[in-house]
Amino acid sequence: MYRGGLMFIVSVRSSSIKTVALSVLLVACAAVGLVAAGKSVSTAVTRSASGISYLAGDATQRIAFLSQFGWEVEEDPVEVSEVIVPAEFDSAYADYNEMQKQHGLDLAKYAGRRAKRWTYQVKNYPGYEAADGLVQANIFVLDGAVIGGDICSLEQDGFIQSFIYPEKESNTSDVQTTS
Repeated sequence: MYRGGLMFIVSVRSSSIKTVALSVLLVACAAVGLVAAGKSVSTAVTRSASGISYLAGDATQRIAFLSQFGWEVEEDPVEVSEVIVPAEFDSAYADYNEMQKQHGLDLAKYAGRRAKRWTYQVKNYPGYEAADGLVQANIFVLDGAVIGGDICSLEQDGFIQSFIYPEKESNTSDVQTTS
């Protein structure tokens, strides 16, 4: 039943319908591609100006990433878990992100996104070489690239630091003087 109002009738040939449908499909695919590209890790982050590779798509790349800083880790991760970068950073996370910026990374770019955290046992932290499992490396990976991470101690009064390998401190108490 027609109840009044405007009515339009459009006549379109079959080939025109196919052309319009194909055009709409192509535009939709392009739009999805642009949105996905905007949310993925930029390929620029996979290699920094200093030559550090941030690739972490497989075990070899993750271990190679850590070794660029001088770290030796066990091949098998201690833990692999999914984490969500907070949408809003509290003061502790803001401080943590400042540490990330030492590596040219910025977790704020990934706020609200899901990533994987790979945790490895560090074998060569100065002063902890014989302390199995006390020092770990955490790397946060999204779309096959490192987006953040740290080196930390599991001790009660432990530490957390950037990937930068620490300089060995000279212990002056070991120096003996003779008269």
